[in-house]
Amino acid sequence: MHPITSTSASSAAAMNSSPHWQQQLLKADISRQSASPHHHARAAALAARSATSSAIAIQDPTKGGAIHVPRMAANGLHVSNSGSSLKKQADLSSDESDSSGKDGQSWTTIDMGGLGLKNIAKELYRYTFLTSLFINHNALTSLASDIVQLRHLTILDVSGNKLNSLPPELGMLTSLKELFLFDNNLVTLPPELGTLYQLETLGIEGNPMQENLRQLIQKEGTQALVAFLRDSCPVPLPPPEREWITIEPDLGNREGEDEPEAPAESFNVLSYNILCDRMATPQMYGYTPSWALSWEYRKEFILQEVMSYGADICCMQEVASEQFEEYFLHHLSQQDYEGIFSPKTRARTMREEERKLVDGCAIFYKSSKYSLVERQLVEFNQAALRRPDFKRTEDMFNRVMTKDEVAVIALLENKESGSRLIVANVHVHWDPEFRDVKLVQVAMLMEELEKIGERFAKYPAKLDVKEGYPPAPHYNNGNKIPTILCGDFNSMPGSGVYEFLSKGKLKGDHEDFINHVYGDYTANGLEHGQAMKSSYAHIGELPFTNYTPHFEGNLDYIWYNSNALAVTGLLGEVDSAYIDKVVGFPNAHFPSDHICILSEFRVKHPKDGRQRTGFGSANRLNGK
Repeated sequence: MHPITSTSASSAAAMNSSPHWQQQLLKADISRQSASPHHHARAAALAARSATSSAIAIQDPTKGGAIHVPRMAANGLHVSNSGSSLKKQADLSSDESDSSGKDGQSWTTIDMGGLGLKNIAKELYRYTFLTSLFINHNALTSLASDIVQLRHLTILDVSGNKLNSLPPELGMLTSLKELFLFDNNLVTLPPELGTLYQLETLGIEGNPMQENLRQLIQKEGTQALVAFLRDSCPVPLPPPEREWITIEPDLGNREGEDEPEAPAESFNVLSYNILCDRMATPQMYGYTPSWALSWEYRKEFILQEVMSYGADICCMQEVASEQFEEYFLHHLSQQDYEGIFSPKTRARTMREEERKLVDGCAIFYKSSKYSLVERQLVEFNQAALRRPDFKRTEDMFNRVMTKDEVAVIALLENKESGSRLIVANVHVHWDPEFRDVKLVQVAMLMEELEKIGERFAKYPAKLDVKEGYPPAPHYNNGNKIPTILCGDFNSMPGSGVYEFLSKGKLKGDHEDFINHVYGDYTANGLEHGQAMKSSYAHIGELPFTNYTPHFEGNLDYIWYNSNALAVTGLLGEVDSAYIDKVVGFPNAHFPSDHICILSEFRVKHPKDGRQRTGFGSANRLNGK
């Protein structure tokens, strides 16, 4: 088909190269022996026969009976052991084919090798469930960009063709572990391949490759070459600015009120998991250029983003103790913000240097608009310990007490109107295997919020309101106080956490408790008295707030009590055309794996009137 590197040259390279390169040369030789039609399919069938000591025919996958093959086919190349039946190109347009990627898909490999193909039918890319694709030893001169649809591929073999270039869209196939490009006409590689962070073997032998690329992989291996491509990849164009969505507020029926009407009172809230530096490792975010993953780059970007929105209240999660004091509070205080912060509970038992690295939750508020009346900290493992009904349950000790997440709560008062605001910021436990713990943490937080609200409602009203405002509002119970609960809940809209917050109750046998026992919570179910609603429920929630190659979903929310607040605006989603071209966050334009969310609210003043007489400033907690 085309010249192949001589055996003597390959032997000389092997003698002076790394074990990784020697292994690549071996795989290249195996590839050259795989030029016959459907070689991999026949090898899989042979391996299956050897394993079962009986003849097994390759069957039509649309009629069931898929072959289960071992991890290694007879030719020495990896083959998925999830079960593989192989189709010929002529079958690709069949209406009987299942390209839906449903659970239970019995075949995940297609072998069209050695057929002399000059083009690949577009129908191939309908099979989005494929994990292995062999189109080696054909006469292909290019690969279609449509290959981007095969996001589940772990093996792609295009060896022995006539490829002069590769589509940059290959970089979107982040599940790839083996990419065989042996014996083509490739001189260089698209830098977009730098996002293939799981790639174990990049087979380039037999190509007239640029010397610097060849030497790098010969000496240091595939991962070194991928890292070089990743860090040298040009920065793509930034996405359009996220649109601001105006919401018509539901202010309720105010007719019949004989109290003076207060001027319209609005505020906006930003919530942002900023990805703590300690957690932003190359092992976790191997698709991100090293310079874009560095804290020096990300912290400036985060700060600029927060300041650009100018929210009245900014709630951040995963803020390291050191970064709160020395960076964020320092800079935001120059922009009219004051802030409170608490690290995770583990910080209590650490030395000073270690404590600086512990992350927690921070609330910043505009000091020209709000006074801090009081701050509260909820440590979930300590709150659980105080519950008598938990003390007799092993699950509380083994599952809840071992987690050290916290919530920070600020009790604020508007300096002009005297209206009050409760803001809670939380980072709920992350692990999907501990959905029960998420529920328990949120349930305890809601209980604490209700207690705090009842106490806050009893504080005397502010006396010195700004001219033009009626007397400061009086709250006859805590539920009347505008309340914001925001953060990273690590829970999707269909979760028990979301259902509990939005509906106000949850059955004790809900599946998210995973049959664990938590006293009254599982005996009688969960319940709270706040009319909580997610601000983004007005648009059906965002497509995602967390975006990585292995996860895309909504985890972050701004909840509010709808009897006291109305949503008037939301920061919209990230441009979908941009998302189609990036594998995940963080990247050059998004400094965290989460995006920030921003909501604007209008205060609904309580209908039971406004306090006309106060108790004197001497009785007030803050004297303001």
